[in-house]
Amino acid sequence: MGSAAVASWGILLPESTLNETWFLVLAGFVAVNTVVYVTLAVAKAVPRIYIRDWLPRRYTRRETRSIFPDGPR
Repeated sequence: MGSAAVASWGILLPESTLNETWFLVLAGFVAVNTVVYVTLAVAKAVPRIYIRDWLPRRYTRRETRSIFPDGPR
């Protein structure tokens, strides 16, 4: 295979480069970065969950807010 045929197949780097430490560190960084951004995107797409919506409400008002002064609180 000539160099043009290798480039057309998508093989741009020799195998020795793929096994070097700097390339493995770069590949690891890209992998972690991808996982972080996918996690952030999914977290932003999912509706928010508020814990207080699941808890029973335990408060009562000190004063009525009704237009009827003797109405329930």
